[in-house]
Amino acid sequence: MTGHVATPGGTPPVTLGLDTFGDVTSDAQGRPSTHGETIRNLVEEGVLADQVGIDHFAIGEHHTDWMPLSAADVVLGAIASRTSRIRLGSAVTVISSDDPVRVYQRYATLDAVSKGRAEVILGRGSSTESFPLFGYDLSDYDRLFEEKVDLFAELLKEEPVSWAGTTRPRLDGLSVHPHSESGAIPTWIGVGGSPQSVIRTARYGFSLMLAIIGGPTARFAPFTELFRRALEEFGQPERPVGVHSPGHVAATDEQAVAEFWPHYERTMRTVAAQRGFRAPAFEHFMHDVGPDGALYVGSPRTVATKIAETLRVLGAGRFDLKYGMHGMPHGTLMNAVELFGTEVAPLVREMTAA
Repeated sequence: MTGHVATPGGTPPVTLGLDTFGDVTSDAQGRPSTHGETIRNLVEEGVLADQVGIDHFAIGEHHTDWMPLSAADVVLGAIASRTSRIRLGSAVTVISSDDPVRVYQRYATLDAVSKGRAEVILGRGSSTESFPLFGYDLSDYDRLFEEKVDLFAELLKEEPVSWAGTTRPRLDGLSVHPHSESGAIPTWIGVGGSPQSVIRTARYGFSLMLAIIGGPTARFAPFTELFRRALEEFGQPERPVGVHSPGHVAATDEQAVAEFWPHYERTMRTVAAQRGFRAPAFEHFMHDVGPDGALYVGSPRTVATKIAETLRVLGAGRFDLKYGMHGMPHGTLMNAVELFGTEVAPLVREMTAA
């Protein structure tokens, strides 16, 4: 159930990952890719991530025209068939609108295909398209998440399951297959700012992934302390803490901003119109790009320095960069993946080992 295993006599090494929501890409001339092209491009990005030494590659579940990655485990299976070492998972699986039994079976199958490299990050999701799509009522938002996480925790024991709730049929001593290679699929909970979610994560003995998408990252430091206190109170062993934040890497700070900002602005305007908040101006964007903000946009050294400081301030051992925005060229993303693996990751490891 852990995100990584402690090495004897020391602290686990920092691990670094990339995750994506599968935003629709474009070609070099700015023409939008089809959904099929976008998904095939994503497979190539995952394969490259393995080749350049990145530790984790994860795909977030979405169900929209501009983020068509509704079956992350299928894409991860394709990546698994062409890679050998990188860990593959979700970021996040919207467990509230899915069946925990099927989620477990899909990721246990991915674990088999990848020879034990699967993991899963469970979450509520930052969007709600899946609720009406699968016939769930948003008024049951909290109950769905609580019950389904509870069932998933039982499934991870890989023993006959007896469980009853109000959101799906009960299970009476049923076995669920296949079993994972390691005996338990490494499982995290993605938390966006709720102390209750931090405590729930500790209660189940999952690892904690802090989803930080805006504002100062330091405000999440109390969550790490809360998590560790809660683990102790629940009698759970130590579990890893990770950080997920958006960003983009290019050769220089100026190039990274120029490549990322137009697509970030368009994406945020779309989301703002849907959810009724004001889209951020360029000045706000640049503040979040700065040393204390939640956007990791810049040259390899700029991004690495900021990641290392974030890990130190938050007491975290894993950082996942959410790369890509709607309409970014596939070639630009491939370059960012390569820079993250060949330049950012070694710098972070050097900085955090000191």
